[in-house]
Amino acid sequence: MALKNKSMYAILGILSVGPGTGYDIKQYCDTVLPGIWNENFGHIYPTLKMLTEQGLITPVEETRTPGKISYAITPRGREEFEEWLGQPSEPQPARSEFFLKFLFANDLPAEKIIEMLKGYREYHEARLATYRAMEASLDAGLSEVTPKRAVFLRAVVRSGIFAAEGMIRWCEETAAEFNAPLVEAK
Repeated sequence: MALKNKSMYAILGILSVGPGTGYDIKQYCDTVLPGIWNENFGHIYPTLKMLTEQGLITPVEETRTPGKISYAITPRGREEFEEWLGQPSEPQPARSEFFLKFLFANDLPAEKIIEMLKGYREYHEARLATYRAMEASLDAGLSEVTPKRAVFLRAVVRSGIFAAEGMIRWCEETAAEFNAPLVEAK
């Protein structure tokens, strides 16, 4: 498959769930896709324009937010999206500023390294809390989420929970290498 703008597929996927504005798409990325896919407004709006020009989405009348343009996926857009879903995923190289810094931190004092680990652990604790809240919402049942869709959302949320728990454990094990626990014993 030729190199394509993967953001277009993220947006088509979001619009396949239901029509939305650029703001709605950003909110979806921030609340449903954290840690999986990130989009910013500076990329969303040009992509919406491109998708409209290609006939993959279309503006629809918006009544809940006057003055805002909502977009809906077109049959051609759904066909393009489903074709993309059927393609193998391309491996994405991992990029982590934290790990880049940590890799070269061997000359830093141990206290600085422990502070790095504490901050990284706190970040993942916050992510874990977010994912657990999302899981609780799914468990309680959301009227806008069909049971079939909930299966997929739950699987992605569980992946986020496992990843956050794993990073918290990694931080604790790594801190132990410096004989400095990140949390006080109870």
